[in-house]
Amino acid sequence: MGRAQACPHEKGSKRAPGGYRSRQEWHAKSRRLHVLADRLQAARADWEAGIVRVVRGGRRLLNTRHHLDAGQLTEEQWRTRWQAGRRFLETDGESGKRYGNETIRVTLDGEVSLKLPAPLAHLANAPHGRYVLTARVAFAHRGEQWADRVTVNRAVAYRIHEDVERRRWYLTASWTIPPVQTVPLTVARTNGLVGVDTNADHLAAWRLDEHGNPVGEPFRFGFDLSGTAQYRDTQVRHALIRLLHWARRHSLSIAIEDLDFTAEKTREKHGRRKRFRNLISGMPVGKLRARLVSMAAELGITIVAVDPAYTSKWGAQHWQKPLTSKNRTTTRHDAAAVAIGRRALGHPIRRRTAPPPAHRSDEQGHRTVQARLNTPGREESRPHIPGPRTRSVRAGCGAKAGDQDAQHRSVRPAGHEFWRQDSLPLSL
Repeated sequence: MGRAQACPHEKGSKRAPGGYRSRQEWHAKSRRLHVLADRLQAARADWEAGIVRVVRGGRRLLNTRHHLDAGQLTEEQWRTRWQAGRRFLETDGESGKRYGNETIRVTLDGEVSLKLPAPLAHLANAPHGRYVLTARVAFAHRGEQWADRVTVNRAVAYRIHEDVERRRWYLTASWTIPPVQTVPLTVARTNGLVGVDTNADHLAAWRLDEHGNPVGEPFRFGFDLSGTAQYRDTQVRHALIRLLHWARRHSLSIAIEDLDFTAEKTREKHGRRKRFRNLISGMPVGKLRARLVSMAAELGITIVAVDPAYTSKWGAQHWQKPLTSKNRTTTRHDAAAVAIGRRALGHPIRRRTAPPPAHRSDEQGHRTVQARLNTPGREESRPHIPGPRTRSVRAGCGAKAGDQDAQHRSVRPAGHEFWRQDSLPLSL
């Protein structure tokens, strides 16, 4: 039972709502309910009969024809608006087509071209039967999101219509924003990922497998931030689209630092280090991160944000020299990309741990940390091997080796065999 069926001032319970506060409110709500029910019944009847009631230009403009004095319009002015409401061009977009629409194509610099039908192909002023308009367009509202979509060739619907009052033609762009899906971290790490180091003039990227090992060669996606704001924005977008296409070809996630230089640019923090402050001020971390998240969501690529602490320092310390060879020069930024990727995969950045003291091992040596977390015996002690444990005790001189040779056996006793230290499992 709803509130309309309940009496006014009636108290509600846990399972049923109470009545309205006054009889006047109950009367207004009941009347509104009957009106909506009648509209629903009429709409269902039209739908079953296949009748579509659409008025181009709006029902208000249609009703204004009978009240021209109240609308302060003449019959000629009303007729002009009525015809303009039917003079428009609208097309739906298609993902995969260039700039997201084949019929009405709008480039990043605002050039608008139309795909003419076959009977009008002789009017084309561009190749492939297209007609390019002389006017350029710009989207003030959500223009950055539109540019992100057309860059990755996602569907965008356009509508060209005339505004009679302002005597202008307008181009409206629309698209559907899909819900962003949250992927578990284990799924994002399945096939490895791409570690990306953000710099003032380029993006350093290196692919890592699921065990944290660098695969292939490093990549660098450069951009120039010395021009105008529009030029800088275009440069960042082109660098990101190359990175995203590379990650999409290999079905990989992208790991990037969660940088925030809001409080890092002040003179109170860095003193007179003007060159360093200019460097971090010129890095477009906020704009780049927003662009990357928006464009990756359109392509269905997962972004993993990691802590940026010591990635450049530890990457150069532990990965720059081992990854450098005669045919490849590994930079500090490439090593930082490896460190970022390893942190996103859940592996430590450091390649090697400190060797144990001399009195706890036969020889001091490096110990790698490449073993996975589920490796059996990763943190256990050495396996027990019977026989003498030190090299100072020769074979046959152990505590339990007195009467071993007196026994007639087909093989030598275990205590008199040559002792060899088994290889230890890799550990962290």
